[in-house]
Amino acid sequence: RRQGYFGRLIKLIDEYPKILIVGADNVGSSQMAKVRHSLRGKAIVLMGKNTMIRKAIRGHIENNKALEALLPYIRGNIGFVFCKDDLNEVKKKINVAGVT
Repeated sequence: RRQGYFGRLIKLIDEYPKILIVGADNVGSSQMAKVRHSLRGKAIVLMGKNTMIRKAIRGHIENNKALEALLPYIRGNIGFVFCKDDLNEVKKKINVAGVT
């Protein structure tokens, strides 16, 4: 299961040029489902354990040095939104889905 997660995270990092880090404190499962649904086809939301995320990123830093900048932000209840489109459009969709 862990290897599958590592593989998926690395594949998403390689495939998507833009990563948005989002806080998920006080976000219920129904709100998260709305966010995922609103982003379908435009972005992918990935949540996970911080230690697993850090380990996967550290193992992949040799291929992509820019990933090192993400490490200080992997604290608390966070998730990644991987996208190829405009980040501002994705942020708006997350805010709309999170508020209603």
